[in-house]
Amino acid sequence: MALPRPLAQRLRSARTWIALGVLAPVGMLVVSALMLLDLRRDAWDKAEQTSKNLLQVIERDIARNVEIFDLSLQAVVDNLRTPGLDAVSPEMRQLVLFDRAGTARDVGVTLVIDERGEIAADSGAVPPRKGNYADRDYFRVHRERADHGLYVGRPLVSRLTGERMLPFSRRIDKPDGSFGGVALGTLKLTYFSRLFDQLGLGPEGAINLYLRDGTRIMRHPYEEADIGVSIAGALTFERFLGARSGTFVGTSVRDGVERHYAFTQVGDLPLVLNVALSTADIEAGWRAKAAVISVIVLALCGLTVFLSLLYGRDLRRRAALQEELARLSRTDALTGLANRRRFEEVFGEARDRARRTGEPLSLLVLDADHFKRCNDRYGHAVGDEVLRGLGRCLSAGVRRPGDLAARIGGEEFAVLLPDTDEDGALRVARTIHQAVATLAVTSAGLGAGSVTVSIGLAVDAGVGHDMGDLYRRADAALYGAKAGGRNRTRCADSAGAGDPKMTAVRLVGARHARS
Repeated sequence: MALPRPLAQRLRSARTWIALGVLAPVGMLVVSALMLLDLRRDAWDKAEQTSKNLLQVIERDIARNVEIFDLSLQAVVDNLRTPGLDAVSPEMRQLVLFDRAGTARDVGVTLVIDERGEIAADSGAVPPRKGNYADRDYFRVHRERADHGLYVGRPLVSRLTGERMLPFSRRIDKPDGSFGGVALGTLKLTYFSRLFDQLGLGPEGAINLYLRDGTRIMRHPYEEADIGVSIAGALTFERFLGARSGTFVGTSVRDGVERHYAFTQVGDLPLVLNVALSTADIEAGWRAKAAVISVIVLALCGLTVFLSLLYGRDLRRRAALQEELARLSRTDALTGLANRRRFEEVFGEARDRARRTGEPLSLLVLDADHFKRCNDRYGHAVGDEVLRGLGRCLSAGVRRPGDLAARIGGEEFAVLLPDTDEDGALRVARTIHQAVATLAVTSAGLGAGSVTVSIGLAVDAGVGHDMGDLYRRADAALYGAKAGGRNRTRCADSAGAGDPKMTAVRLVGARHARS
């Protein structure tokens, strides 16, 4: 199926192909950008889901182990009420008190501390090791508050083993309800470090466990200086306290690294856990893919633009060539004037317009006088130079955009003057005679005035004659001018072709007379 003509013309236009060559890469870039944004969103969604999953696994593990640890402490408190406990041997007393105490490798010490802060029972030694813990926070808290329940203290260094521990404690009441001491259990911080070390979070990733007062219990990757440091008041920590769980992107107060934080409170404990992934690590894989895709897309876009410009240049050259061929097909190669074909096209259009509007249409037909004699005497090269000079003279005499000067053939020329009456045409004829009078061919020794032309003039003043009739009348007037002595203009009678009632204008120097 043939394309519509306007569309076909547009597809042949160099500008259209150049525009398409630019728009296509722009479209590719937009689509690629959308794809890259979608890949980036997928990377962030994956990172967020990974963080939440890790957070859930860690939170459950810690909550379960602390619950087991707390049950052991509650068992110690309950066992202290066993009747006759004070009457049994120290070894039996130890078994009764600590029968449900944890013995896992990360469990530190389990102690019963009396109301003075002295060790009353020790799960790891009989008789108990010596030490006073009245200065510890957990001791003071339980002494001052009877309803506190499980207390999770700040990380400390055990006075018995020298290891980093996290203390858990419960109050021991005397039968009368007064303060009777503390049941203490400690969990080695190696438990948290072993738990966190199993997880790979990238070079800048981190896992943190805090008390709700901002004290850091453990950080992965582990650094001794981080333990026990408080970040209370930091913007990130304030957001941890603002909700039970959630996610956000923030900058770490510790190292200034921007991270994606997923956080949660550990069960009902005063513990806050977060998994932090560096935003650079999250986007690292995406950036690598984006770089590869961008290079490929830019290369393809560049190639598309280059080929479009190349094709556009080829189309422009072809269009210019076609335009030049069209111009040559309408132009006389020797004189640069319109050729006979172009003259006939414009003549027909001008005649139709004059018929519609009723405006006069004038035609001048010119012929070089004694041109054959000049050609025979001086040669065709000089003859061609004379014809080129006549072409310049006609171009100088025809100044309006609608006028047309043409070479009809040989030494014969024509000038078409739309919307011009006889007086106006005569003025143009005089201008041409004056220009020809200055024409010289120095190479052949022909000075100014050596070349002359005879002009026949015919006017169609809306009578309605056809083109051939107007041309025959002007041509007859031309032969009348030659018969009358040449170098003159003769006007055909507007009544008809070949009418003997024609007038002639004889040009002598700068004077012009009608005859």
